[in-house]
Amino acid sequence: MTYILNIETATRNCSLALSQDGKTIALKEIAEAGFSHAEKLHVFIEAILKENNISYADLSAIAVSQGPGSYTGLRIGVSSAKGLCYALNIPLIAIDTMETLAKKLNIQSGQIIPMIDARRMECFTAIFNSKHEKIREIKAEIIDEHSFSDTSETIHFIGDGASKCKEILTGGQFVFHDEIEFPSANEMSEVSFEKYKKSDTVDVAYFEPFYLKDFMMTSPSK
Repeated sequence: MTYILNIETATRNCSLALSQDGKTIALKEIAEAGFSHAEKLHVFIEAILKENNISYADLSAIAVSQGPGSYTGLRIGVSSAKGLCYALNIPLIAIDTMETLAKKLNIQSGQIIPMIDARRMECFTAIFNSKHEKIREIKAEIIDEHSFSDTSETIHFIGDGASKCKEILTGGQFVFHDEIEFPSANEMSEVSFEKYKKSDTVDVAYFEPFYLKDFMMTSPSK
């Protein structure tokens, strides 16, 4: 049996899934207004293994969300994953955050556009078809009334960046799924297992998250 620990920390959702042969057997996650990933992640790891009678030695690999997303969240998730892989001498698998988010929505036709908030009217976006195949690469783009107007297909928006676009994108082809805010490690399980079987892994020493944008230091508000 192949046990993989899947870590998703690219957004406010601190999410951890334990999978067996590509199926999630346990999930722990919490989305809080303030990022609590540094406090919660290792507690979740210890708990999910203990509750399922799995030891660290039983793990075949660690999968981690590679971004884009929160700089701080990604650093915490990737650092934890790399540390575990190094200590256990097991492979590290990187998963596209946008694909993980897109897989939370199942549709028969049309396009899925996951949107992760990147401040103000900017979002990290990509476009997937109804089979969750990526048909446009990831971009950091400023959303205006002309965005995504080059298709007549129904477009389904998901993610925490979508809500701030509802007043701008008002065309009849646009559908907003407000209930889907964040990616979850649950949707990583199948992808990570397929990558593991193909030895599609990354170098533990040199892997870095896909930030897409440079980290911006801001002054605290008074």
